[in-house]
Amino acid sequence: MTRRRLIAGNWKMNGLQSARKELVDLIARLGGEAPTDRDVLLCPPATLLADMVRDSADSGVSLGGQDCHYETHGAHTGDISALMLKDAGAGYVIVGHSERRADHGETDEMVKAKAKVAIEAGLIAIVCVGETLAEREADLAFEVVGRQVEGSVPDGASAENCVLAYEPVWAIGTGKVATIDDIAAMHAHIRARLEGMGGAGLKNARILYGGSVKPANAAQIFQTPNVDGGLIGGASLRAGDFFAIISACN
Repeated sequence: MTRRRLIAGNWKMNGLQSARKELVDLIARLGGEAPTDRDVLLCPPATLLADMVRDSADSGVSLGGQDCHYETHGAHTGDISALMLKDAGAGYVIVGHSERRADHGETDEMVKAKAKVAIEAGLIAIVCVGETLAEREADLAFEVVGRQVEGSVPDGASAENCVLAYEPVWAIGTGKVATIDDIAAMHAHIRARLEGMGGAGLKNARILYGGSVKPANAAQIFQTPNVDGGLIGGASLRAGDFFAIISACN
């Protein structure tokens, strides 16, 4: 099966109203429309989401959220529901990012619940998994990531409504990048786990690589077997860098 590539930018806690010009610049570099053979996604802070949805109208660039609550509504001050993201124009939402797992103590069970409610709201859930440096050095990387996949992907997930993102925690924002062999081995491991969980329908879900992806290394990473695109952090904040990474994914 040929899987449509996805290049997703995660702005994290960066971006004021002035940053919207980066999206306008990106759309201009893309010639006013996203490539026909791959998907382009930006996940800005929630404060910019609705405005950037309007900025991107008819451009082919999708917008998404960086997190959602596992309830649809209620007394959860400061949280955002999947339905709210959908209402604001989002098409995707990231769940289970390592920074959420570490900073907010999110468990696999919580991530699964978030992914489930996101899918039910009509969003595509991007489920993040990845090991720490200590876990890799202890030869536990495959065990940890396999457990996260099985514990975080909900029943009902499919290639149409769920994307996996493998981000070795030690490579996020550090400048370190896993070797191509390491990436290929882990992505193959994740795909095998997905097939065991949901058969062919889930086996063919897209698997993104994240962790210090830059214009200089993007092409080599994207040519790796079972890598269906990238979840890009800092480099997605600048239209020129993000455009170069998008162009490398062919």
